Amino acid sequence: MTADLDLTADPADLTAALVDIESVSRNEATIADAVERALRSQTEGFEVRRHGNRVLARTDRGCASRVILAGHLDTVPVAGNLPHRRTDDDEGAVLHGCGTVDMKSGDAVFLHLAATMEAPAHDLTLIFYDCEEIAAEYNGLGAIERELPEWLRGDLAILGEPTGGLIEAGCQGTLRARFTARGVRAHSARSWMGDNAIHKLGGVMATLAAYRPRTVDIDGCEYREGLQAVGVGGGVAGNVVPDEAHVDVNFRFAPDRSVDAAIEHVRETFAAALADAELEFEITDSAAGALPGLTDPAAAALVEAANGRFRAKFGWTDVSRFSALGIPAVNLGPGDPSLAHRRDERVPVAQIGEVADLLRAFLSG
Repeated sequence: MTADLDLTADPADLTAALVDIESVSRNEATIADAVERALRSQTEGFEVRRHGNRVLARTDRGCASRVILAGHLDTVPVAGNLPHRRTDDDEGAVLHGCGTVDMKSGDAVFLHLAATMEAPAHDLTLIFYDCEEIAAEYNGLGAIERELPEWLRGDLAILGEPTGGLIEAGCQGTLRARFTARGVRAHSARSWMGDNAIHKLGGVMATLAAYRPRTVDIDGCEYREGLQAVGVGGGVAGNVVPDEAHVDVNFRFAPDRSVDAAIEHVRETFAAALADAELEFEITDSAAGALPGLTDPAAAALVEAANGRFRAKFGWTDVSRFSALGIPAVNLGPGDPSLAHRRDERVPVAQIGEVADLLRAFLSG
């Protein structure tokens, strides 16, 4: 299957074309082919490079600053929401379909600007990568960081994650912890001969129910932490006292905590439950957050172009990777982030144009 993209088309039409190329994580070859072909044939002054299912492009005009525009090409699994469709409501035209929000509308804006801006005030680097929606070990931006680090050098990074057209600064960190209980298996008719592992998790659940998360203000951005059970496993059969059970907990923490500090907070929070039931505790996944960085000159200029409209990013995004490299990074893209991954994922057409206009003004200096 081949797909041709018109990068000079209205960004909403380009979004629709990208959406109709199914690209669930690990299946991005077709969309990467289309993006690479379009960048090579429809842009001028860009060095274009293919790296697996990642497509990179950059100018080298000797500008005093470099802005990185980065977006992932993959989506979550399709949920009966392809191909795209359009509707009109009281708010205007709306584009529906898998990836409209997360984040093919952001990708479309970046591609459109690359093809239609004649003389940006900054050198540009475009990065379109794979496997963002699955485990971090597969993330294509991480592969670029390891194997092509020179492509991640810049003065400001903008990720096209959905933000409703506002700047969402920084991001919260995330970690997942598993609490495992061990017991003794027995027939449920002789339960006194066993030791129920599921019952031992009661302290963990009570701690979660009583937990009160922090709200933290950093550079005018309010971050709200959260500690939630996200998975429970256990049980053998309907007539067996289980000898093993576990609960998975996700901690979303403000970027003023390091990963180590977040782990210590979780240990302290559950200390009594761990001791009382002799539970096993392990960290199964973690990623640092990113501070807002809005006082950096390049980021401040973007805030000014956005008329001072910004807020905190609650979820984890790849801005954390850029922040760790010392590069100020923000999220900015069309679409309501609360609609990402939903069957009824949709984005207002006007918002796609608004983000394109905002970035065009900023990149023009």
